[in-house]
Amino acid sequence: MSQSDLDVLRQRVLAHLDFIYPGSNNELLGEQLLNAMQLTSRCQPPAPHENLWSEKDVLLITYGDSLVREGKKPLETLKRFLHEHLHGSVSAVHILPFFPWSSDDGFAVINYAEVNDSLGEWSDVEAIAGEFDLMSDLVINHCSSRSLWFENFKAGKDPGQDYFRLSSPDQDLSQVVRPRTSPLLKEVETINGTRYVWCTFSHDQVDLDFANPNVLLEFAGIVRKYLDHGVRIFRLDAVAFLWKELGTPCINLPQTHEMIRLLRLLIEHAAPGAIIITETNIPNLENLSYFGNANEAHSIYNFSLPPLLVNTLVTGNSYALRSWLMTMPPTQQGTCYLNFIASHDGIGLRPVEGLLSEYDVNQLVRTLEGFGAKVSWRSLATGQMRPYEINVALFDAMRGTQAGEDNFQIERFLCAHTIMLAMEGLPAFYIHSFLATENDYRRVELSQHNRAINRHQWDADQLEEKLADEESHHARVFNRLKELIALRRKQRAFHPNASQYSLQLGDEIVALWRQSIDRSQHIFAINNITNRPQQVSLASVNLPTASHWTDLIGGEVYTDRCATICLAPYQSIWLSNQ
Repeated sequence: MSQSDLDVLRQRVLAHLDFIYPGSNNELLGEQLLNAMQLTSRCQPPAPHENLWSEKDVLLITYGDSLVREGKKPLETLKRFLHEHLHGSVSAVHILPFFPWSSDDGFAVINYAEVNDSLGEWSDVEAIAGEFDLMSDLVINHCSSRSLWFENFKAGKDPGQDYFRLSSPDQDLSQVVRPRTSPLLKEVETINGTRYVWCTFSHDQVDLDFANPNVLLEFAGIVRKYLDHGVRIFRLDAVAFLWKELGTPCINLPQTHEMIRLLRLLIEHAAPGAIIITETNIPNLENLSYFGNANEAHSIYNFSLPPLLVNTLVTGNSYALRSWLMTMPPTQQGTCYLNFIASHDGIGLRPVEGLLSEYDVNQLVRTLEGFGAKVSWRSLATGQMRPYEINVALFDAMRGTQAGEDNFQIERFLCAHTIMLAMEGLPAFYIHSFLATENDYRRVELSQHNRAINRHQWDADQLEEKLADEESHHARVFNRLKELIALRRKQRAFHPNASQYSLQLGDEIVALWRQSIDRSQHIFAINNITNRPQQVSLASVNLPTASHWTDLIGGEVYTDRCATICLAPYQSIWLSNQ
């Protein structure tokens, strides 16, 4: 590190702070941030617009205790499963909050600096980071009401007495965007009297106040700790709500974007190759804004994909998905989409506002309710209720179509993931999709939370028995997904930043043309999204000139560029010129 590099970093940090905290002593704050991140002695300027991923990268999403074995620490059990079954298939692992928590399955953090002792310890986290790129949540918008910070807030002590966003029931909060139906403010008795704290999500998740620079300093120290324990990818949870200003919707505010730019600057100078992903479950255009000018998130969750893709497969009509694909801008070098169909949360419906009609959304909700789904709601400023997300295990969401259940559940489920694997961006698999886990109604009953339906906890030995049984749907899905991933990882046309064009072959087909960055490999990913055979004329695909085209999935070779292909229900082909 040269002195000039450090001086440039200081100037850039100061520029961000002057925007966020105008009129403050930002030179001092900037130096405190650099010290908290240990950047005054080991600053490493990153290369601009560098892709930190390739076609070989696949992400797995899991809780630390999604797999349990008697007498073993869950993180140790997870490490063993990953090593034995997914080494060479996935490159990165997102362990959902593994800290002490009080609710929301980890997203009400009590202590950011510790590993939940029911899961293991930091050495177990580091062991996984030693074999896979490790992704961790930075639960940045709120913390637990049982945290030391909040206890200090009530007692009027530091650290914490001024860490939380306060308001008053008398203030006009009608414009505030809410993802929940609970009251926004929580009444709390403190040593200084009654206070009303801001709770965007639940009353156990109390919003932090980043208008206080000391909160930012706390998180700089937390980030440094995570880096030291092997974290390479940071998921900024619920970050869209981070900054609050009365008289605004309190979402996507300029200070929030500036804070992300500052965090990225600090993180990538502390660890070139580290990645920031923003978790912003909001309408599509708002979500895209979190790329900034390739200076905010390296990657954003493609939140519109799950509801659109599920809708496509249960309706047998690809129009809405194709229309959306045509509007999605190609990502700049150094940025990429994170594609997923299922996660620990439900299928969010805000990201299809303006993409699906209210009628289509209601039809989707009713269809999936017929397959056992639950529905979570949110409140509008008018007092009206809207469906916020559909809670369902993805395997059960693929039981049938709007006409009812049928015999194509596995084929439909695999078709969804084959489409995702072919798309521009990084593919991410929720562990329960990999394992074709079904709805867990008992977990919902015990927790009284709809999201628990897709948060099953497997006995690791029972799971091994299921995967050893080649006839079980768990083994059939698991092995087929691994085969598809192995194919994908060999194709340069599936690089996350390779060109993508959406082809218009009718409402029954989803077709993508991918072209490698060096333009040498072409792959045409063609998918029948109905439960009926479909014919596709290669003349309508308009294949570039090549002596032959090979279906990488099925092995068939086509030399006639005007041939007609008959696709079985939910069949996918990847036609490649190499």
